[in-house]
Amino acid sequence: MQKKLYLGYKLRRLREQHGLTQAALATALDLSPSYLNQLENNQRPLTLAVLLKVANTFEVELTNFVEDEEARLVSDLREALAGPLLGGSPLGTAELRGVVNASPELARRVLSLHQAYQKLHERVQSLADSLSHPDLGGDPTGAQFPYEEVRDYFHYCNNYVGPLDEAAERLWDTDGLRSGELAVDLTAYLKRRHDVRVKVVADDQGGTAMRSYDEASGTLGLSALLDAPSRAFQLAHQIALLGFGDIIEDLVARANFSSEDAKSICRVGLANYFAGALVMPYRAFLQRARALRHDVEQLQSHFGASFEQVCHRLSTLQRPGARGVPFYFVRVDMAGNITKRHSATRFHFARFGGACPLWNVHEAFAQPGKILVQFAQMPDRTTYIGIARTVTKRGGAYLRPSRRFAVALGCEASHAHELVYAAGIDIADEKAAVPIGVNCRICERTDCQQRAFPPIGSEISVDEHQRSFVPYLFTRTGTVEAG
Repeated sequence: MQKKLYLGYKLRRLREQHGLTQAALATALDLSPSYLNQLENNQRPLTLAVLLKVANTFEVELTNFVEDEEARLVSDLREALAGPLLGGSPLGTAELRGVVNASPELARRVLSLHQAYQKLHERVQSLADSLSHPDLGGDPTGAQFPYEEVRDYFHYCNNYVGPLDEAAERLWDTDGLRSGELAVDLTAYLKRRHDVRVKVVADDQGGTAMRSYDEASGTLGLSALLDAPSRAFQLAHQIALLGFGDIIEDLVARANFSSEDAKSICRVGLANYFAGALVMPYRAFLQRARALRHDVEQLQSHFGASFEQVCHRLSTLQRPGARGVPFYFVRVDMAGNITKRHSATRFHFARFGGACPLWNVHEAFAQPGKILVQFAQMPDRTTYIGIARTVTKRGGAYLRPSRRFAVALGCEASHAHELVYAAGIDIADEKAAVPIGVNCRICERTDCQQRAFPPIGSEISVDEHQRSFVPYLFTRTGTVEAG
């Protein structure tokens, strides 16, 4: 039996984004206003005929219209509801999807409530630590949470920001920018358009900023430690702030962030997004990526960008009507902290807690500079082709050691024919796939020898007379699941 699609909230949001009344949209879709009203209020399901009309009217792809945001909300709800705060048996995917379809705004508010709980819990823990150990200087402010709010903003807009992406591409085309001479061209543009002079600043004192703009003198200082890709990126970032600040402010205003800190962080994130889009303009980059089968190193050479910049740009190619391969992208530090994350696929990252230890992003630190390829399968049986490699940020001095991260990029194995990294991998052989998960707290695999702790909501089965290779045996529905 075909699944009925109740996507009224998406239809209503799409209409509002285009400034249409119900009557105007009903006319465009050749529907009666009363029928459209029923669709928007989930009183009637969307038929295939209506979906096709919506796709043609708004130039959206049906797959993304039907699945993208729903999948994200379902994944985030599953993780939030698996915590000890709510307890009880875990909810199934079908039930969670029903909740999201019925009221996506309620789902978002539940997530906001859970995030507020996490924030309060960490503040209490930090305060307790600082009271017990005053010398540790515990910070109870929870300052990291505005960053999470901004990450969620990019996550739910599918990491594609149309107004900035299109503005960057127009600038590239109208000014005839060149990949091989981009830093030179952007320096000339800043002088010509904004009367800003660029100078490279020596780092003799160790206190020089990566980028520093003095509005009074019209001078942009760039650290001598920056390599060519980073220098071009910082120039593009400053162009975003000086020439496209109105677009950024409009996007920030419409995001309804809860704090000024989150707004400031988002402004930086949006300027960075513009910079990436200017260094690697959408159509040219997408065309070259397809031609090179998404070979990151060749894309680096062609666009004069860094490994991390290319990986991140690949994850943003979700322009309606001209979408690229949907990739996930993540950056992890040596302690396993996720410092950047995005997924345009069904692959979702843990919002709370660490990542799966079997994921190749962790192994990358053991082989610095080498691209590691992994064929992996999530618990929902979706398989992925993923790569991981370390990237290093120079400190520039002996007493300022370099920072090292691991970057991971991947997509569903169904796109293997478009990836150079899938060479020699038999994606039809699921037994060859590494069984990975989101993280241990919500992973239901019963045979994982790397499990750090049992999933929340399970009951541990302990046998004093037997030791298994699997660290934990647990039950979820009253039946022991042996490892």
